[in-house]
Amino acid sequence: MATKMDVSPAAVPPGPGKTLQKQWLEVVGISHYVFAFLFLVPFAMVLLLFLLFTRLWPLSVLYLLWIYLDRHTPSQGELWAGLQVGRDGEGASGTLPPVSLPTGGRRFVWPRTWAIWKHQRDYFPIKLVKTAELPPSQNYVLGSHPHGVMCTGAFCNFTTECNDFSQRFPGLQPWLATLAGLFYLPVFRDYIMAGGLRPVSRRSLDFVLSQPQRGQAVVIVIGGAQESLYTAPGWHCLALKKHKGFVRLALRHGASLVPVYSFGENDTFKGMNFSEGSWQYLCQVIFKKIVGFPPCIFWGRGLFSSNSWGLLPLPVPITTVVGGPIPVPQCSSPSEEQVDHYHRLYMDALERLFEEHKESCGVPASTHLTFF
Repeated sequence: MATKMDVSPAAVPPGPGKTLQKQWLEVVGISHYVFAFLFLVPFAMVLLLFLLFTRLWPLSVLYLLWIYLDRHTPSQGELWAGLQVGRDGEGASGTLPPVSLPTGGRRFVWPRTWAIWKHQRDYFPIKLVKTAELPPSQNYVLGSHPHGVMCTGAFCNFTTECNDFSQRFPGLQPWLATLAGLFYLPVFRDYIMAGGLRPVSRRSLDFVLSQPQRGQAVVIVIGGAQESLYTAPGWHCLALKKHKGFVRLALRHGASLVPVYSFGENDTFKGMNFSEGSWQYLCQVIFKKIVGFPPCIFWGRGLFSSNSWGLLPLPVPITTVVGGPIPVPQCSSPSEEQVDHYHRLYMDALERLFEEHKESCGVPASTHLTFF
């Protein structure tokens, strides 16, 4: 039976001092993100198909050939080209000369500093909270929770400089991992690679954490697309009990585990949640097995009015809290006992992080995490 979740906080009115121009810039910023997330792929595919029946058909053929020849780049591939943000925060404005680092993908720093990300940040607003030092002499596996609908908090804080990640965590190079299938989609693949996203595959993540340059920070949304089926305002349900691959990854490379929680992520959209025994839920599961992600029914506010329905997220605060590191020994073939031990330590650390910060982030004291 479908359940209509209508407990999301009301849209936050424009903050004091915001001009009409600033309000519209924020709407443009979040609209850009929603368009890229939902519509860039079908738009690009329709465009390529259309060009095949025009005199410009060689463009579509050459681009599809390029995708095939470039298929290994997201996981390993080229050197990182672009502008490096220095460990002291210099270079964020694009003043340093181009550099290349053997970290794979095709990442550029200049898209991380686009002004549009700051407008998107201010729309909610989105904050980044640092609770402990993460020395760049170590590699890290950051577990990001919850998935939400669009992973807005994780995207803004780890793939852009809207909250000055490079200054808060000097020397770290964050890599947000996402579905490997997305890197075969035309145009969208190049868009997300430019921001530093990479496939959440063993080959891809082993490549990053095997580099001689330390300070690599792999960010994995542990719950994955499955967790989006349990996304609803006021809910804090995490798909974590059976997800242990990230612990094995950390053990293979001796990378410290770091829990991350984005308070407010699940409050950005209202939606329909179906019980596990319903035919609707079964359809979602089957679709996920075929495509890689489940279809979700969700809605937010309209483009021109916060009182209308639409696909823009509700402007509720999102606070991403980065916890302290959990030291992990390096073991090329970790045993199940080791994996279970550090998985339990991680779950305990995540639960403590949630309990310590929930009230300051607007979560009632009676609310606790639910693991499934």
